[in-house]
Amino acid sequence: MESKTFTKEEVDIYADKLLIGLSDEENKMVLDEFEDIDSDIARITKIEGIENVEPMTHCLDDFVYELREDEYTGDNEDIEDLLSNCDSYVDTEVKVPKVVG
Repeated sequence: MESKTFTKEEVDIYADKLLIGLSDEENKMVLDEFEDIDSDIARITKIEGIENVEPMTHCLDDFVYELREDEYTGDNEDIEDLLSNCDSYVDTEVKVPKVVG
């Protein structure tokens, strides 16, 4: 597996797409983290027989879980009761703070 080195410009592009501007210091921190991740992945891919290891769904082998079937029970919830848990609402819509532009 060939390692790809990320550039400052690529990090800036992704940060802009995510609407999180990064300072030069933050950009360097992200690049350093990517370098560490790339190094770890390169080390993992060198493990003999790694391609034969089955992915795990949980880190504990003896973890026991039981999944239930999803069942639609209808629209029997009282909307006023549900909205009583909200800080703010208009008619039947939850009002949330503006977070973008």
